[in-house]
Amino acid sequence: MAVYQVLVVDDSAFMRKIVTDLIEADPEFKVAATASTGKEAIQKAVDVKPDIITMDVEMPEMNGLDALKSIMQQSSVPVIMLSGINEQGMKETIMALEAGAFDFIRKPSISHDQDIAQVGKALVERMRAAMNEIKRKADREASLQKRKEIQEDVLRQSQRVQRETPAQVHREPAQKRIDPVQPVTRPTSEQSERFQSQSLKRNAPLGDQKKERSDKKAEAPKSPDRLPDVREAKTRKPVKPVPTPKEIRNSEPLRSAVDQVAAASSRPIPKAVAGTEGAFNKIVAIGCSTGGPRALKTLLEELPADLPAPVIIVQHMPPNFTRSLAQRLNTFSPLHVVEAEDGMVLKKGSAYIAPGGYHIIVSNTADGKFILKLTEEHPVNGHRPSVDTMFESLLPFTSLQRHLVLLTGMGSDGARMMKKLYEAGVTSTFAENEETCVVYGMPRSAVELQCVRHLLPLQEIAPKLVQAVK
Repeated sequence: MAVYQVLVVDDSAFMRKIVTDLIEADPEFKVAATASTGKEAIQKAVDVKPDIITMDVEMPEMNGLDALKSIMQQSSVPVIMLSGINEQGMKETIMALEAGAFDFIRKPSISHDQDIAQVGKALVERMRAAMNEIKRKADREASLQKRKEIQEDVLRQSQRVQRETPAQVHREPAQKRIDPVQPVTRPTSEQSERFQSQSLKRNAPLGDQKKERSDKKAEAPKSPDRLPDVREAKTRKPVKPVPTPKEIRNSEPLRSAVDQVAAASSRPIPKAVAGTEGAFNKIVAIGCSTGGPRALKTLLEELPADLPAPVIIVQHMPPNFTRSLAQRLNTFSPLHVVEAEDGMVLKKGSAYIAPGGYHIIVSNTADGKFILKLTEEHPVNGHRPSVDTMFESLLPFTSLQRHLVLLTGMGSDGARMMKKLYEAGVTSTFAENEETCVVYGMPRSAVELQCVRHLLPLQEIAPKLVQAVK
């Protein structure tokens, strides 16, 4: 079993001891070094070359965010942030996730043993996920490199064959056949009679000569080596194909177009939802987990303010942090981004992030408006909020054009209900591909269920989504 080396960074000696004990409770991990400041962490990251780092967010001299940015410039070692629940700590944690931190956990409460154990379990789970992703990406790179080498080898062999084939033809030129010289002999009496007969035929009337020549042509077998008569080539006219009537040639496309128009007219056209907040007949639902804050920033930055649909987002995150996430994303996105509240009326051009600790459900009112409901029902797939719960709430609303998106994240939350909506005829389904995912878990689960219409790198999702919605 591989033992991964860990660098623990925290300004509190007591917290360094707690985190060290939590990590080393798992035999896969060993704390190789500790640091008490951001500057010390940068130097030890170079000296120790750890497999993974745990980083306190708030520290003197240099905080965890600045230390993270410096370390990210030197290496791609995964960093897990440990954050307090104060306003500044949560804000800097969100910024750290944007800057490249693999994930974060909140600091344990020292006075509660049960809380310490829960935080320890969450920390080891994220550390293991980080190591698995490093291995997966290394395996993928090796596989791509091997495939590239095979393709290059096949290309080299093909080029070598092309070079050698003409050379063989020139080395063995065809030998010209030379007939032996025949000795000159006198004509026999039989040959003389044939000569006289031919002379008489030449003196025959022109009509008889033509008739005889035509008979001979009919009887003579065609030689494959015979070249075409120049006179025949000049007088022979090309055979024109029988013209096909235009209506016959275009009958298939015409029938296809008629069928498409008939099918389109038979489908019910979704009617816009009326209300004081503006009409819409489209909705976008997004789910993500590990790596989600950075992915959401990339996606929401490219969605226009006049997007004719509301956007509902589930990001797996503890309570309070989702408010900081919404505030942060609102500074980047043309959309109006808020943390969702119970009873909020959905508006097009706005994005709503499910608050940590609550499931988010789309519902409707008697006057035709769509609203959000928050519940504290049991976690689904180990999560509250759950992507599956949000997706499931969209099932009854067939009048809406529903667009579903799954971004980077551990586990399979969201895939099961994406499949159900896909089978029910949802408008479009998107998933982030393996190339850009921090953790290729949730998207991969949806791909395996064969319910993803658009599997794209992160930067290509927004343009395609806008095209589908507009």
